[in-house]
Amino acid sequence: MPKLALHWQIAIAIGLAVLLGSITSADSSLLGVSILGSYDFVGTLFLNALKMLIVPLVMSSIISGMAGLGGPGLERLGGKTLLFYACSSLLAILIGLTVVNLIGPGTGDNQALAESMRPDDAVLNDTMDKVAGRDASDVIQVFIRMVPTNVVAAAAEGQMLGLIFFSLLFGIFLAKSDSKATKLVGDFFQGVMDIMTDITMWVMRFAPLGVFGLVAETVTNTGFAAFKPMMLFFVTALLALMLHAFVALPLVLRYVGRVQPHKHYSAMAPAMLTAFSTASSSATLPLTMECIQEKSGVSKRTSGFVLPLGATVNMDGTALYECVAAMFIAQVYGLDLSLGQQFMVVMIALLTSIGVAGIPAASLVAISVILGAIGLPLEGIGLLLVTDRILDMIRTAVNVFSDSCAAVVIARSEGEETHIAVTK
Repeated sequence: MPKLALHWQIAIAIGLAVLLGSITSADSSLLGVSILGSYDFVGTLFLNALKMLIVPLVMSSIISGMAGLGGPGLERLGGKTLLFYACSSLLAILIGLTVVNLIGPGTGDNQALAESMRPDDAVLNDTMDKVAGRDASDVIQVFIRMVPTNVVAAAAEGQMLGLIFFSLLFGIFLAKSDSKATKLVGDFFQGVMDIMTDITMWVMRFAPLGVFGLVAETVTNTGFAAFKPMMLFFVTALLALMLHAFVALPLVLRYVGRVQPHKHYSAMAPAMLTAFSTASSSATLPLTMECIQEKSGVSKRTSGFVLPLGATVNMDGTALYECVAAMFIAQVYGLDLSLGQQFMVVMIALLTSIGVAGIPAASLVAISVILGAIGLPLEGIGLLLVTDRILDMIRTAVNVFSDSCAAVVIARSEGEETHIAVTK
């Protein structure tokens, strides 16, 4: 009997999680054991296993990739990567801006419904504490975080930008050296990457269980009834995200990368479903790299550079959501933004999606920066809390898919023949 593909196993796990999560509550127990606690245990164990792989996998993949690439090759690859990420994020934001202007989720009857959803003072105060003291200067901090004072501490604290920068430097100078000792170092990191890839594949055997726990816990905690007053906003954000993921990016794959989008979707399905359940691009990175290398056929050299960088700075779904959320709040408060103000929203969303991605409550901080720039009170963020968790899961899947599209398109531009290339 043929084995069920991993993405189907994960999809079934998500379906069961939604079903069971909707009929259990925070107080439900079985034989004296908290059901919610069981969901949390299984989900957290899987998430911790994925996070355990990130640092050694990122370091070994970048160093071994750069060791075979060299300085000029890095400049070319880096330029293409940054150009793709900037263009895809800008495209996502413009899609979000268009959809939110056409639908107007914060206008009409929905405005009164949205205002009725303001959280209680305790929740709102907690939210305000998260964004207190944050402003546009946080964008500059991306450059500060790029050069860590202690690379071991940066790795321990999950500061991926600093870890990537150090790994790039290490790999470049490893490539320039031709001594026997450094050749051994290169072989060592190549071996580490091979081992980490095997460990990733082993951990992914438990993905359906982990995904089940994560999604069931979320559904149990949030439920569905609270979504009704914010449904139009939820649908607006979801529609914009789907247009980017299932229309814009496939067109880029087909006509820029010359690859078959449906095959790429199939290859990336396990990573996208895992990103949805974990709501973390970084935690999904080991699986993203495994899918892109084994199923899409992108080289370890290209994926080892493009994907870790993308998981840190490329946030298409997040940038799109920031734009939609800020425009929605402006509509609720009755503010008719001019074209100049909307352009400001676009540019700040583009910058903050990169600059504040590495700090806690990143999306809330980014939206607070936008609201401050267009003169709206930060308390408007309270409207977003009801739907934020589910939309966070969806936009993370979009982020991961965009990273994978970048890897494929850039691999094709480098002359690589991937498994999903368009046949002549």
